[in-house]
Parts: sequence; structure tokens; C-alpha cells
Amino acid sequence: METVRTRFAPSPTGYLHIGGLRTALYAWLFARKNGGKFILRIEDTDLERYVDGAVEIIYRTLRETGLNYDEGPDVGGDYGPYIQSERRDIYLKYARKLVEQGDAYYCFCTKERLEEIHKNGATKYDKHCLSLSKEEVARRIAAGEKYVIRQNIPEEGSSTYHDMVFGDITVENKDLEDNILIKSDGMPTYNFANVIDDHLMGINYVIRGVEYLSSTPKYNLLYKAFGWEIPNYMHLQPIMRDATHKLSKRHGDASYEDFIKKGYLKEAIVNYIALLGWSPKDNREKFTLDEMKELFSVSGLSKSASIFDENKMRWLNSCYVKELSDEQFYDYALPFYEKLDYLKGYDLRYLSSLLKNRCEIFSDVQKLTAFLTEFDGFDLDLFVNAKWKTDRALAKKMIPDLIELCENSFDSLHDALVNYAEKSGCKKGQVLWIFRIAITGAQNTPGGATEMATLLGKDEVVRRLKTSLSRL
Repeated sequence: METVRTRFAPSPTGYLHIGGLRTALYAWLFARKNGGKFILRIEDTDLERYVDGAVEIIYRTLRETGLNYDEGPDVGGDYGPYIQSERRDIYLKYARKLVEQGDAYYCFCTKERLEEIHKNGATKYDKHCLSLSKEEVARRIAAGEKYVIRQNIPEEGSSTYHDMVFGDITVENKDLEDNILIKSDGMPTYNFANVIDDHLMGINYVIRGVEYLSSTPKYNLLYKAFGWEIPNYMHLQPIMRDATHKLSKRHGDASYEDFIKKGYLKEAIVNYIALLGWSPKDNREKFTLDEMKELFSVSGLSKSASIFDENKMRWLNSCYVKELSDEQFYDYALPFYEKLDYLKGYDLRYLSSLLKNRCEIFSDVQKLTAFLTEFDGFDLDLFVNAKWKTDRALAKKMIPDLIELCENSFDSLHDALVNYAEKSGCKKGQVLWIFRIAITGAQNTPGGATEMATLLGKDEVVRRLKTSLSRL
């Protein structure tokens, strides 16, 4: 039985988009599930969109997410080089072979002529240069005329192939355009390079986006022209940001790096994107990469697009956050603490113990701790609570006692507040509500009344109580 070989072939055009990462994940899962190899190849033939540093981002992202590759530009392998721009001569050799066979031809049409064709209603190239003689071609090349090499698609018949997700796909040949294989700068197009590279690298399972579903017959014609075995295909539906719009790097939709900066855990990101197009048989929502590997199956891949729901990903991330130890939470939260000058001087480890069960993503730290710096001028109507039957008048009456209590019994504050409630004839909830609002000015805090007092410290608590009283 032949070894399964899959690949991930991103273009280095910036941060790795969520859709691209999902493709890499599925290719990795399929390879690992079947005891195969996962290959990284960099498709950098689109020089205009190339971004410096993007290749390193791809390496780092795959490693961070656990999608280690068996072969690639930075790890080597028997089928290199694994960067397309370093394989230019290979593509030219095979393109010329196609020309010799009549399966491709030189095209000298100018941009102006191509535009004129389309103005006249043509939906594809008209094969104008196919009729040029070898002598004419040679003369024009020698004269320095710019040219491309186009695939010669049959005008009759149809092409059928089997997709592992969508079944049999048939496309009429007359609907296929003579793709450019080699551009005027001598670089290959994706349409050509991916076929040459997949064959030469032994890729027998091609996993990619559904946008290539209808153009795959063109690639298969190239395989047939060379007498090569056609690989197995698995096309994936897109990830949508809503019912009508795809997630797209070009439209500024979030990348893996963007979510990391927001404070998502890499495990949660990988877990969530796995569910965007794949459903395990047991309908679980949370699993490790190793568990995914065991559960992954082609039958679980969806024929329908998935909508990206960040609220769902936030929830999933919160599940992972809650499983962190206090020390791990502190380590993840520290970069977010350091961005907030007002947190200097506070016990951040104690703060972490309060935040861990309330923080969905680490950028929530700012929202959850805003009361530390946004106290002055808070809405006094927060003292009004229908459940506990509290209001401003009760707060004004109670706060002087709370000031005295804190000054004299801060080290045993919880017991002191409970005793005060009993002696004053108030409910414990009334006392704790007024006390917490008076020292935080916030309806929602990362801890209860005494926890907030511990975080603030005695002097600050007394100051805040006095400030609240002066405003009532």
C-alpha cells in the first residue's frame, strides 16, 4: 500500500488566514490518521503579492499549532526544493515538453488584444496563437517579443473526476479556458506549478478549497498529457463570515496571529477551526489535536459552508482557560497586564486567581479590571438593586459604618461584614452589594466584595468608601 502524502502550499502574502490554517489542519490530520507524510511547500510565484517575513510566519504558525511537517523548505526532504521560485527551470522544462506534444502553445497576444476579445463578448481566450507555425514562434521569440505559454484544452467532450467529498464532478471541455502555464516573466502560474510539484513530490492526496473544484479538470488534463497518475482530491467548502461573504485575508478578516494577539489560546483556535467543516461522529466540541487525529474522517467533512462564529470560539477558549493552572494563567495574562499601567502595584497573581474563571480571552483583562482606574464619577444608580432592595439612601446611611468597620476590622473583613448585617438588621446581600459598588463603582467585577477589598488594600478601600459617600 502506497504511503499517503498530503501537502499544504500557502502563498507568503502575510499572516496565515484562518481558512488556510484549516486546510493545513485537515491535510495534517488526514496524513497522520493514515500513517502518512505531511509536506509544506511555499508557492511564491505571485511576486506582486509577496510579503517579506511571511514565510517565517508560516513556519512559526504551523509549529505553534502542532502541525509539524515531515518535509519542507526549512527541514529538507528528498523532493526539494520546496519553494516554487527555486524550481523555475523545472517548470520551463515541462512546459516546453507540452508545447512539443501539442498540449500547450506560445501566445504573443498583447494586453490590448485580450481586452478587445472580452469587450466583444468572449468569455475565454480564442486560441488565436495556436495556429502559429514553429517558424513564426521561433522568429518572434528571437525578436524579443513577450509571450506566455498556454495550455491547449480540447474543445470537444467532457472531463470527469471523483472528489472524496463531493463525489463525481463533470465539466464540459468547451467551458474550460486555455490557462496560462508560464507567465511573461518566466514564472509559472499556480495552475501549472501545483500539478508539476504535486507529481514530482509524490503528493497523492490533494486537499484544498472548493474554488478549485471546477478547474481541477484542467489540471487532470495536464496529468494525462504527461502520462502521470491523477491524485485523489478532497475539496473543502469555504469559511463564511456571514451568509453571503467568505472570510478573506484580502478583506481584512482575522488571521491566526490576530486571534493570538486578542488572547486566544492556540489549542482553542485549532479546536474551533476543526469544527468549521468537519463533524466528529460523537458530536463532541472540545478535543485535543491527538484526539482529532483519531477521530478525523473524510465522511465527517461537510458539503456546506460554515459560518465563523467568534462568540462560539470565545466560549470554547474560556473552557481551555479554566483548565489552566493559576501559574499558567498568570504567564498568559502577564503581557496583557503589562499593557495596563494602572495595574502597577497590584498583586497580579492574586488578580489572576480572580480572573481565571471570568476571562474568556486574555484581552478581557482590560474590561474586567477597568474599575481599578475608572472609579471616579461612576453612576450612583448602581446602588439601586431590586433583588436586594437597596438604593442611594440606604447606601448613604450604611457607608459611614462600613468606613469604620474597614478601619478597625480589615483583616477579618468578611466576618465583620456578616456581623454588621446581623446587628443592623440588614440582609447580608444588601451589605455586600452596597460595599462592592462603593469600592468599585462597577456592576460586574472579577470577584466578590471582600475579594475586591483584598485586591485594593485597606487604604484604597477606605478612600473609595469616603469618595462614594461624598457623592451621595
